[in-house]
Amino acid sequence: MTDRSLSHLDPLGPARMVDVSPKEPTHRRAVARCRVAMLPETTAKVANNAITKGDVLGAARVAGIQAAKRTADLVPMCHPLLVGAVNVDFTIGDDYVEVEAKVETVDRTGVEMEAMTACAVAALTVYDMCKTADRTMVIGQLMLWEKTGGSSGMWKRQPNG
Repeated sequence: MTDRSLSHLDPLGPARMVDVSPKEPTHRRAVARCRVAMLPETTAKVANNAITKGDVLGAARVAGIQAAKRTADLVPMCHPLLVGAVNVDFTIGDDYVEVEAKVETVDRTGVEMEAMTACAVAALTVYDMCKTADRTMVIGQLMLWEKTGGSSGMWKRQPNG
């Protein structure tokens, strides 16, 4: 293992938060995606705003934005960041709703966890809003698709990777 892989452990082994204070703030961006698989009838109801609980995508968008801003409260070693922008968008397929979250900041550490958290909570909200119509739903494929900024620069997932 490299020293970098142990950055969240102190020399004696206990977990610690990495010190990012010596770093210079830079513009950082991350994109995450996931899917909520569901019955085709359920996606049709979502698309037509016919779910009895109300506007599924509107509620999920707000939930994702709130989640991005609260990530450090949920993920123990995550630094609190001043989130500059959060966009949560949806693509409706025949039997799924895809969630995409984009998060930006100017800070000392990246926003990958904020994007992933926004995506996950938006997907959970889709599930919650649709569960009376479809108990078969599955949330999956949560992954980082892109990140920019910081010393590691840009990273982009290959479509089949």
